Amino acid sequence: MKTKFESAPFRVKAGENVNLLRRATRGKPAYKSKDHYHELLEARVKELSLLQCLHYADNRHAVLLILQGMDAAGKDGVIRHVMSRVNPQGCQVFSFKPPSTEERAHDFLWRTNCRLPERGRIGIFNRSYYEEVLVMRVHPELLVAEGIPPASPDKKSFWPQRCRSIVDMEAHLHRNGTRIVKIFLHQSKEEQRKRFLARIDDPEKNWKFSQADIAERQHWNSYREAYEACLTATSTADAPWHVVPADDKRNARLIVAGIMVNLFKSLNLAYPKTSPQRKRELQVIRNTLAK
Repeated sequence: MKTKFESAPFRVKAGENVNLLRRATRGKPAYKSKDHYHELLEARVKELSLLQCLHYADNRHAVLLILQGMDAAGKDGVIRHVMSRVNPQGCQVFSFKPPSTEERAHDFLWRTNCRLPERGRIGIFNRSYYEEVLVMRVHPELLVAEGIPPASPDKKSFWPQRCRSIVDMEAHLHRNGTRIVKIFLHQSKEEQRKRFLARIDDPEKNWKFSQADIAERQHWNSYREAYEACLTATSTADAPWHVVPADDKRNARLIVAGIMVNLFKSLNLAYPKTSPQRKRELQVIRNTLAK
């Protein structure tokens, strides 16, 4: 069963001044029940799997899915549920932690550029180079380790220039066949509190929680402002951001799956055509096998 999905309501238009306080963290669910949710997700994931096989054979584009969001926004769950049917041979997932000494010795885009997907493949970034205009903006003291002069982050041009570097890089990738899907999982502070409590109460989820999560929660408003500035500066016609309400995990997964399906459909994918010479070769091989 194929499902029709409209992604425009979640898209950030190029030049839009983003105000996250005006964007809902919980929308009207697309499903009527738990069973209906599984039915819809199954349909979209199956369609995505078929399109991924076609994408692999077509071999003209690369697809990069970027997932950003506050702690416990559901990034891991989106990857696990939405990409569950995708052939592992055609998909690569990278989760970016604080940069290493070697990574800090290069420009801030270097470590992620080394992980970009090849043509015919899907690359998934669980957090990404956008951390450099989010975490670093909230904690500018961390820039010292990158060799950035202490006064630089205080200049009004510093963060716009970093965003400009990202936009230019994404434009270069688009011109060369990489299509970028950028998802911000928009979660409320109250929902994060509930998920943190669930991680504490469930022994099997204790490992997912740390004191650092609580420390970062204290900077909630600073992160919101950083995201607003980031989404405003880096959402373009070719690589738009999508702000996905994330308080309802199931609905968020359906939305992301729909956005991915729409992206693949827009690529006009096709299996490679067999040349007359190749057809003759295959016929000879077929005749030999038939005997």
